[in-house]
Amino acid sequence: MSSTLAQISRERRDIVSGEVMAEGRLIRFVAGPDGVVTPDLARKLPGRGVWVAADRTSVDTATRKSLFARSAKARLVASPDLANQVEHLLLRRLLSGLGLARKAGELTSGFEKVVASVAGGKAAFLIEALDGAPDGRRKLLAAVAKSVHPPRLIGLFASAELGLALGGENVIHTAFLAGRSADRWTTDVQRLSGFRSLFPEGWREEPSGRHAI
Repeated sequence: MSSTLAQISRERRDIVSGEVMAEGRLIRFVAGPDGVVTPDLARKLPGRGVWVAADRTSVDTATRKSLFARSAKARLVASPDLANQVEHLLLRRLLSGLGLARKAGELTSGFEKVVASVAGGKAAFLIEALDGAPDGRRKLLAAVAKSVHPPRLIGLFASAELGLALGGENVIHTAFLAGRSADRWTTDVQRLSGFRSLFPEGWREEPSGRHAI
């Protein structure tokens, strides 16, 4: 087991509910130099960590009730928009993870290649650009609906964002191939799902909405 996966499997206590759960279901926070509560998504910043379940309600509750300071037994200030900060950082981590996966040859892009990976059961995630044409997406989602091992649907980024992350232009359809990198990426996807939907609400009416995380 890699160090990252070992970290994810360790257990910590959520300061809001008191429940002990795997690190992969939590967000670690530390005190910044100025006493401001700082998200530590990579679990690497120095200092004593304070752990909160990875969902907007829990982070908002910890902020509103000053649970960070109480848990750390120190004077800590949590920004009212802390949950939004976590959401933004998770989105950046997901994009960064896509860039790393591309370099490792674990992504495939382009309509025909993505269809083939979905049909062959090799795709863990189908990543669709927010501004892609509905017709192409519907065809891909129809392929997902027929797959024995359907990938999960992600619709979080515009084509320009995907292009910057993947070193291309007009990136609309991408498949994240199943494997260890996809497993690690899943952890951040699941954490982000506690803060926002993973694809636009309107996509639920299309064939594979049921395959989303």
